Amino acid sequence: MAVHPIEYRYGTKEMRHIWGEENRFNCIIAAEIALARAEAVHHMIPSSAADEIEKCAKNANIARAKEIEEEISHDMMAIVKSISEECGASARWVHYGATSNDMLDTATGLQLKQSLELIDIKLKNLLSVLLTRSSETINLVCAGRTHGQIGVPTTYGLRFAIWASETGRHIERLNEIRPRVAVGQMTGAVGTQASLGNRGIEVQETMMSILGLSHVDVSNQVISRDRYAEYFMFLANVATTLDKIGVEIRSLQRTEIGELEEAFGKQQVGSSTMPHKRNPIKSEQVCGLARVIRAAVEPALLNNTLWDERDLTNSSCERVIFPEATILTDHVLHVMTRVLEGLCIREDRIRENLNFLHGVNMAESIMIELTKKGMDRQEAHEIVRIASMEALAGKRALAEVLGTHTKVLELFTPREIGELLNPDNYIGTAIRQVEQVIKKLSPMTL
Repeated sequence: MAVHPIEYRYGTKEMRHIWGEENRFNCIIAAEIALARAEAVHHMIPSSAADEIEKCAKNANIARAKEIEEEISHDMMAIVKSISEECGASARWVHYGATSNDMLDTATGLQLKQSLELIDIKLKNLLSVLLTRSSETINLVCAGRTHGQIGVPTTYGLRFAIWASETGRHIERLNEIRPRVAVGQMTGAVGTQASLGNRGIEVQETMMSILGLSHVDVSNQVISRDRYAEYFMFLANVATTLDKIGVEIRSLQRTEIGELEEAFGKQQVGSSTMPHKRNPIKSEQVCGLARVIRAAVEPALLNNTLWDERDLTNSSCERVIFPEATILTDHVLHVMTRVLEGLCIREDRIRENLNFLHGVNMAESIMIELTKKGMDRQEAHEIVRIASMEALAGKRALAEVLGTHTKVLELFTPREIGELLNPDNYIGTAIRQVEQVIKKLSPMTL
């Protein structure tokens, strides 16, 4: 019976496969084969033995390894024994010179390589959708908000472009961390490579070249966990960008704002008791799971503080946080991409909210232009501030209040005041900024 929601509710099939038992087992087998091949290249074992190990290791199976583990209570040695049972006379060369974590950490490196390749694809898919939505809404002026209050105008194109820019940086970060994270080792019991004699460095380099991994420069019995901590912080950073997008969608879908809506199926039910509800449940799911992903960062950091050449406190922890955080990150990337693809943008409500304060939110525009005309900036600020408070208190248009102010009328006609209070005329370089982002990041999606 399934216990963890990853088993039946969250996660894509491909990422669950990467962190499943079968693939983990196969990655360990791949590491053992690569070790034998590397040792044969450097004349530490016969080439015929490496051939035999490669052939017979593929016949080893996880079920038999589990049977052996029940007897000996050591997961890695159980796999070694299950391979050896298939290898006949060449069995003596299986796992030659290695310690458990040479294979286990190298297998993790293979899983991380596979995971980063998949996350890279998902990030590029997300970026493509964000750039498309940026282009579609490049001229869509809306109310900007600071502290939850309506401020000067912005554009939806700029909002999507900001999220796209973050996503582009995540793709850059992924490429930067890949060689530091997708890494393996062959260093022996305490890192000296004593079991490999004077050819240990060369064996390690050849082994990792076969596997397509980076290799450690130095190590003890385990790969230093600062590498993995960086990976988890990367996942947390990605999840936080998705959380940020989800929070904004949820906020803008509130009934009293109503500018955005998640796609809602014809048969979809929003509430078991309130038939009218259309809830942003996908964005809420992303925001909730982002908390779990970020929670992996602290244990990942603590996994680097092991005793001497190593202890085992990292092992049990990593069995949980690697699959959980990685599968959930892949999941929320998939979900948020789908949300953004189907996002409904209600331009009627956007315009209503933009005009909700009857020009008071455009006070900065008047202040700037008064200063340009020669008025002291602080005096301009005070005149417009008082006029704005008066307009809000009396529920009047700011243009009407300013139209009675002598100093303002000395510099502007009522028609000019109206133009200055038009939000469509006060978006600065927003369009150009979006165009630059689209031009810069579009090549990343190819």
